[in-house]
Amino acid sequence: MGEVGRVLIIAGIVLVGLGLVFSLLGGIPGLGRLPGDIYIKRENFIFFFPITTMIIISIILSLLFRLFR
Repeated sequence: MGEVGRVLIIAGIVLVGLGLVFSLLGGIPGLGRLPGDIYIKRENFIFFFPITTMIIISIILSLLFRLFR
């Protein structure tokens, strides 16, 4: 198995573990309700686009990947 395959398997295991932790704890408090997150609620329609949350998660992951590289 190559280096890329090993990294993908480890990343998958970490993501499954994080998913289990977040589902048991109910997520990270405040994340998903930040200023800049778009939330539109109408009678029969709800649209949610967490743009600020995605940017913060992207920055954190970029820093972690750079740290462990």
